[in-house]
Amino acid sequence: MGGGFDDREKGFENRWAHDEELRFKVIARRNKLLGQWAAREMGLPNTESEAYAKQVVQAEFEEAGDEDVFRKIRKDFDARKVARSDHLIRTKMEEMMRLAGDQVMAEKK
Repeated sequence: MGGGFDDREKGFENRWAHDEELRFKVIARRNKLLGQWAAREMGLPNTESEAYAKQVVQAEFEEAGDEDVFRKIRKDFDARKVARSDHLIRTKMEEMMRLAGDQVMAEKK
C-alpha cells in the first residue's frame, strides 16, 4: 500500500531502534492514542474509550508491522458506519507516532 507512509513510519521507528524497550513504549503509546482518537470518531462514551484503546494496543501483537492495527480500526469504523478514509487513518497513525515519541522521550528525561 502507501510506500510513503511506510517510509515515514520506518523513519519514526528508527529514531528509537537503538533501544528496543523505548521503541516498544513508543509504539504502544501510539496505539493507545490512536485508539482514543478512533473511539472519539466512533462516538464511544468515555467509559468505553479506554477499553477500546487497550484493544487497539493488543491488536499490535497479531502480526509484525502496523497493518493489524490499521485493519482493526478500519473494520471497526466500517462496522459502525464511520466514514473515514484509509488515508486519514494512516495519517492519524503517523501523527500519533510523532506525539507518542515526544511524550515518551519527555517522560524519559
